[in-house]
Order: sequence, then C-alpha cells, then structure tokens
Amino acid sequence: MTGSVGTRAACLARTAARGLVASPVTSVVAIATIGVCLLLVGAFALLAWNMEELLGGVGDELRVTAFLEEGLSPARQRELAVTAGTAPGVAEVRLVSKEEALERFRTGVGRGGAFLDGLEENPLPASLEITLEPASRSAEGMRIVVEALQGLPGIDDLSSGQEWVEGYVRAIALVRGVGIGLGVILALAALLIVANTIRLAVLARRDELEILALVGASRTFVATPFLIEGAVQGAAGGLLALALLGALFRLVLPGLQFGLALLLGGIEPRFFALPEAAGLVAAGAGLGLVGSAAALSGTWRA
Repeated sequence: MTGSVGTRAACLARTAARGLVASPVTSVVAIATIGVCLLLVGAFALLAWNMEELLGGVGDELRVTAFLEEGLSPARQRELAVTAGTAPGVAEVRLVSKEEALERFRTGVGRGGAFLDGLEENPLPASLEITLEPASRSAEGMRIVVEALQGLPGIDDLSSGQEWVEGYVRAIALVRGVGIGLGVILALAALLIVANTIRLAVLARRDELEILALVGASRTFVATPFLIEGAVQGAAGGLLALALLGALFRLVLPGLQFGLALLLGGIEPRFFALPEAAGLVAAGAGLGLVGSAAALSGTWRA
C-alpha cells in the first residue's frame, strides 16, 4: 500500500515537472510576477515590523513630566507627587528638584555647560517624573494622566510624548495600509498570470488528459500535477522575493542609515526571522495553488 502511494506520488511529481519544463517562458513569467508581488509586500512588512519594534522598545521611556511652579515649598511639592501617584495608570512618581535638574542639564551638555557658571540663579524648575504602568504606556494612557493633572494648583506645565506616539502610530498604519493595498492588487495580477499559465498547460495537454479520462483516471489525479505546478511556481516566486529582499537589505541599507534613523530611532533594523521567511515562501506557494485551482475550475467548466 505504501509502495503504491509512493509510486503514485512520484508519478504525479514527474508529470508536474514535465509540465514546468514544457512551458519555461510562461513559468518564468509567473514566478517573476509572484516574486515582484512578494518583494514589495515583504519590503513594506519589514518596514512596518521594524517601526513597531521601535514603538514597543520606547514604551519603557514613555513618561509624563509635570513642571512645578516657582516658589513651591518642599512639602507642597511632595503633596503634588502623592496626588500625581493616584492618577489612573501611574506606576511611580519621582520628584526632581531644581538642583538635580540643573545637574542633569550640566551633565547632558558636557563641556558646553561652562556657560552655566555665570548664572546667578538656577533657571530650571522642579518637576515630577511620572512613570506609567505597562498597560498605560500609550498615547491614550498619557492623555488620561495629562487630563487628570491639568489645572492642579502648583503645576505650571505638562509635557508628554503623546503627540509623537500618535503620529508614529499613524505612520505605521499608513505603511501597513499601503503594503496591504499594494499586495492585494499585485496578488490579483499574480493569480491571473498563474491561472493563464496553467490554463495554457491544460490546453496544450488536452489530448493526454482525454486519454487519461478514458482509461478511468479521476479528476483529482488529473488535476494534481497542475496544482503542484502552480504551488512550485509560487514557492519559487517566494524564494526569489526572499533572495532579492536579503540582497537589498544588505546592499542598500548602508545608504539609507540616515533616513532609517529618523524612522526607527536607535534600533538596529532586522531582517525576517526563519518563521517569517518561511511564511513568505508559503504565501507564494498559496498564491500559485489558488491560481492553479481557479484555472482548472474555469477550464473544466468550459
């Protein structure tokens, strides 16, 4: 039984291989079309995933800063810190004195801090550094904290990264949306080309298929080699896209470091992991398989 199944599978594989070899030009066109489709979609997916990694990586750094009014007593500053700690989504509140703020600034500017020596008084205000709970480290979480603290006596101003996060999330959504839209259009084109390739193969081997039908071959037996052809073409297109993406990632990336630094901050851009790369190839095989099935359905209805 096992030998019979193995023999049948080998026969189907040989038939599919013969079909691919018999129409090299149309097969290459189908592979190239699927490759271009997945290349563009894969490029947008890489960009969106890297941007999302940056957004996840800066989550720990998302804070709300409340600048305190000048002249507040230490006791009042501590009271405000306790009040801020009761706001929804707040994990920790740290009081930064005027002296600590000045020292931080001096350390941050390095040698340029020499001009501070001529100041008669410290111009920097005391502040509250408000760390958010993990679930609240988002634009919405920061907005809730800002609204809870706005207008409190003793708080002069509030600063957060809410606008930056909202803009960055919109940019990620735009990249993802463009990638999906482009992918749908190109996938339809790839399906059309694969379907036409398989339809031409069916027409070219019509006599052979009629003989198989006369000797009792089932529709599944006759159709399977064509489905294999489509899946192989699609997988080859996926491998082509993966190879081109890998080459572009390594060759073009150094010239785009400045632009990527603006988009991705300080994180190192990453390429597809093994499961993601396998998914790209599987997507190509799926496109080829669906195109083949559509071609066979239309051909046999005719």
